[in-house]
Amino acid sequence: MTRLNEPYILVFGMSICDIFGFTHSNYRAYDSNPGSVKMSYGGVCRNIAENMARVGVNTKFISVLGDDERGKGLREHANKQNFDMSDSLIVEGASTPTYIAILDDNGEMVSAVVDISIADLFTEEFVDSKAELIKNAEYVILDADNPKIAEYIVKNFAQYTNIILDPVSAAKAETVKHLIPHLHTFKPNRYEAEILCGFPLDNEESIREAGRYFIAQGLKKVFISLDSDGIYYFDGEKEGTVRVINPKVVNVTGAGDAFVAGIGYGYMNGKSMKDTVKFANTMSVLTIAHEETIAPEMSEEAVLHHREQLVWVEKSY
Repeated sequence: MTRLNEPYILVFGMSICDIFGFTHSNYRAYDSNPGSVKMSYGGVCRNIAENMARVGVNTKFISVLGDDERGKGLREHANKQNFDMSDSLIVEGASTPTYIAILDDNGEMVSAVVDISIADLFTEEFVDSKAELIKNAEYVILDADNPKIAEYIVKNFAQYTNIILDPVSAAKAETVKHLIPHLHTFKPNRYEAEILCGFPLDNEESIREAGRYFIAQGLKKVFISLDSDGIYYFDGEKEGTVRVINPKVVNVTGAGDAFVAGIGYGYMNGKSMKDTVKFANTMSVLTIAHEETIAPEMSEEAVLHHREQLVWVEKSY
């Protein structure tokens, strides 16, 4: 559980219960298909919160849940992983956000249903009720899934705390472009950065130009994920790229969430830009080596050990 009276990072966003049905043979529509069912807990911000807690960051997470069994399970899981969801909005009689997908024997999705209607209950009034928690956080982590609420938090609380934002997708990135001058840290991928900068990031100079563009907007730090080309970082002084040679890849889902969690770890532990990137990148590498969205062995000790086993290519400018 969150350590009282110690500095903390606050994550504000959605939790989702993910249910996947895997068919054992050829999928048949309009029929009952033999297979297996797997349930896990997801949501970009929830994943970030759990990853941070697993590496020892004092973490609070504010979300919105129903008072159903899935919501109860999410809260119990948070307690086991030592991040605090006690300030979340629990809605009586409502359904906890849930995503159900059916995958065929090739692993391709053939149908899905998503229920996130409860997200509309994240209101400005609810945000205001958590004002002291937001103001007192060392950092607040947001994504762009709810642009209206992200904007409200940024415009009303950026003067009190340091806000880290993950744009989540190229489409969502456009909805938060005007907030960039108020942020402390921004973590787009290559495609999101291209949308925001207005030019392709297809060579070293264009990537550096994007870094200068973001810092000129008023950002303190920017990290751009370049997929197999690694991570570009810039804070107005320290600039470079870091990548890992031939990481094991099983499932890339959750890699970005793990990286943002690693940024939080680096900040709370006073690490340099390069050391923050290497720790965060190691968290991503651990994540993509597993089927699960969060690596089962994720811990500070595991990340530090694994970081020394990786082959790094680093470049500073």
